Amino acid sequence: MTAAEPRKVLITGAGGFIGRALRKYFTERGVAHVAAVRELSPADAGAPECIALGDLAAADWDAPLSGIDTIVHLAGRVHVLRERGADATPYIVANVHVTRRLLEAAARAGVKRVVLASTVKVYGETTRPRRPMRAGDPARLRDAYAHSKAEAENVLWQICHANGIEGVVLRLPLVYGPGVKGNFLILLEAIAAGRRLPLAGVANRRSLVYVGNAVSAIEAALRTPALADETLPVADAESMSTPQLIQKIARGLGVRARLYHVPAPLLRAGAALFGQRGAAARLLDSLEVDATRFGELAQWTPPATLDEGLAATVAWWRLRHAL
Repeated sequence: MTAAEPRKVLITGAGGFIGRALRKYFTERGVAHVAAVRELSPADAGAPECIALGDLAAADWDAPLSGIDTIVHLAGRVHVLRERGADATPYIVANVHVTRRLLEAAARAGVKRVVLASTVKVYGETTRPRRPMRAGDPARLRDAYAHSKAEAENVLWQICHANGIEGVVLRLPLVYGPGVKGNFLILLEAIAAGRRLPLAGVANRRSLVYVGNAVSAIEAALRTPALADETLPVADAESMSTPQLIQKIARGLGVRARLYHVPAPLLRAGAALFGQRGAAARLLDSLEVDATRFGELAQWTPPATLDEGLAATVAWWRLRHAL
């Protein structure tokens, strides 16, 4: 048995955005898998591969790991868009404690490889112009979420190295695609509604990853021996500025991008008044990664271009809304 030939995969967080896409990807390709969720949705009720574990921090991981040789660990608490009074405890429980209990059970079960979905926020919140973050760059942790994901990575390496398990950490930027939620959906709906956006003068660079590219990269991480013990960023081949992204989404929707110019310092000051510094930073600052090393080691290129990923996302949105 080698990493190139996974027999059966456990997906944690299988009810989430990436998890559902990965389940579909595996089903279409005949990859045997178990989909672990907190609770069954109506769509999950008839899926024999789907199991509900309740509170993952208290779950018994031994039974779901029976017969499993590889794990894709997607479960965790994502970044919450609140800046004041943030409590680190929920992040520690969901991202660190759950990872530790899962990996301890994986060691008992004889699992061969674990792929952990992490975040580019471990590298920091911003990048310098023309200097994307890349594999091997040091951590620059800025909030409780990033700290918890970095600690989850540390837990992975401690347990994997002590038990002969191959680990792979994929640090992902913002993931978009059909079914997207959060900031990307808010921006898409603002563009569709014809709202005027004061972002014409923004000259940043942001990396994104289409969900179809993300699941393809995860599959490559499961099967590629050369990726063992690597921590690598994964992203679409292209990055772009916020105004470019808005213009591309608008073209896909068939509407005009209503951009106008407000100096960035004024935007930041206004955001600060309303406790939205983080939201402003995600629109104004650069956060770009270089995924070249993952592509070289995995002999992988993103199957979808950024334009194709955006087209699929807009098509999904248009099916559910009347412009």
